[in-house]
Amino acid sequence: MLAIDASPLLISLATTVCATIATFCLGLLAAWALYDSRSKLRPWIDGILTLPLVLPPTVVGFLLLLAFGRQSPIGRALAHIGVTIVFSWPATVLAATVIAFPLMYRTALGALEQVNPTLLEAARTLGASEPRIFRRILLPLAAPGVLAGTILAFARALGEFGATLMLAGNIPGRTQTLPLAIYSAAESDNMRAAALWVALIVALSLAIIRLLHRESRASLRYRRQNIAPPLAASVLTKPPQIPAHPPQPQPHSPALEMDVTRPLDSFTLHIHLRAARGAVGLLGASGAGKSMTLRLIAGVASPASGRIALNGTVLYDSEARINLPPARRRIGIVFQDYALFPHMTVAENIAFGLHALPPAERDRRVQHQLARMGIAHLAHRCPGEISGGERQRTAIARSMAVEPDALLLDEPFAALDPHLRRQLEGQLREALAGFNGAILFVTHDMEEAFRFCTDLLVLDRGQVIASGPRQQLFDAPRTVTAARLTGCKNIAPARIIPTQSMRIAVPAWQCELALPAAPPAGLTHIGYRSHQLRFAPPADAPNVFPCWLVETSEAPHEMTLYLRLHAAPATADSHPIQADIPKDQWRVLSAQPQPWLVQLDPARILLLEEPPA
Repeated sequence: MLAIDASPLLISLATTVCATIATFCLGLLAAWALYDSRSKLRPWIDGILTLPLVLPPTVVGFLLLLAFGRQSPIGRALAHIGVTIVFSWPATVLAATVIAFPLMYRTALGALEQVNPTLLEAARTLGASEPRIFRRILLPLAAPGVLAGTILAFARALGEFGATLMLAGNIPGRTQTLPLAIYSAAESDNMRAAALWVALIVALSLAIIRLLHRESRASLRYRRQNIAPPLAASVLTKPPQIPAHPPQPQPHSPALEMDVTRPLDSFTLHIHLRAARGAVGLLGASGAGKSMTLRLIAGVASPASGRIALNGTVLYDSEARINLPPARRRIGIVFQDYALFPHMTVAENIAFGLHALPPAERDRRVQHQLARMGIAHLAHRCPGEISGGERQRTAIARSMAVEPDALLLDEPFAALDPHLRRQLEGQLREALAGFNGAILFVTHDMEEAFRFCTDLLVLDRGQVIASGPRQQLFDAPRTVTAARLTGCKNIAPARIIPTQSMRIAVPAWQCELALPAAPPAGLTHIGYRSHQLRFAPPADAPNVFPCWLVETSEAPHEMTLYLRLHAAPATADSHPIQADIPKDQWRVLSAQPQPWLVQLDPARILLLEEPPA
């Protein structure tokens, strides 16, 4: 009967467990320290930490022997306190830890980098410290990857041979692990013992692979469970009661003041604004700097220079070297994707920013927000189990629970279909009707901004090109970009007629237009809104021209007409005038012979400038 010494198995298990614990702690800390680092030294540090993964284990063992040998500085220092590393069981743990560390570190780093950074920004604005963010947000969301790294590190430590042989030696009963026992048995021609150890380590390895596969499937199920249902299937718990007007500003209300600059990839953002109670819309094309403006106010990004103040409290001042962290700014932010924590319930999301309050007060605020937003029945559900509208209300409740002095909304309806967008827009206005702080509403949709906001601020490539009350900005946008962003569809180059101070020529439309007053000296273009064209005007009205139809485009309730003045359409007419009219009017107009008469009312002509690039 074959007698087998079980000490290699026991030594291997003890070594692997200790090495895995050490690797887990060290690898996770290293990954946390580097995952968000922007230091120029990061690639070098990362390379050093990953080096044991690519070096031959015997080379790693030799380097460890140089570092911890009896004649090394570390070895001599340890000898003074009676500790010897080389050729001892701790040496097996050290060798296995160093060899397995890169697997744990790289896997954990990849898992941390996969976590949506917006979730971390949301946590910071809710008052969470970095350790709390790591413990409550980052680590739970990265847990499947971290666990996979731990399993891989365990498997690598179990199979370690070369570095262990160099640093710990092959001492039966002390440092002889399973791989060393297999090597010794094969070297002494004891093939039955070697085969037994091989079978055992193969069985352990297969069990590890199975565990890793099971964890991967569990991770996939977790991700699928946290994918929201289609937005089209969203159901509102009650029809929204849409207020006729957005919240109006009140005197002596909290004020947000901002005058900052920050270089971006292709331009420099320079924002100057002042917002009191009521909604101020930040309107602009994608990439104009709208979302970055909100991030600067919230403190999750920093300006290069300038000043930000809220209710007289300075949040940022480059000259005074003040830059309050997001947790101290009392600013709520609703991100475009809502940034709800997927591993927490609706109630836990709302309560996240209230951890410093007594439990009774925390529960009171959570219940108040649940009831206020009509989502009390969803308190124990996760974000992946509720609709888009319900997620939006949860995000608003979470921001409002901390009782902020200002609320920032980053395109909250951008991902919704038009019908659901109007419903949720009404619900949002209803929810914010009693909010006594500044509201900044980012959008690129003029109609949405006009319905929701009292004042507008138009951005173009990081610059404020127009600002003021919404109707004033709609009636007199002043620049070509502002006119286009406020929905003007008819814009054409124009020039002042020197001999006639109140008339301008528009060559693209083949016409001259009378004005109610002399145009500004910097005039370069004119604009005319498509729904303001008037058909069949009185014969003596100014700016009346014959027109022919170029083409049409049909919508459910209106028709879009493309017209040419003075002559029938050419083969390639690149400057038609667009008119949007109700279908009832189209039925009458289409029955009349062409040319039709159309008027461009002098009072509605937009006089525009196009500043040099």
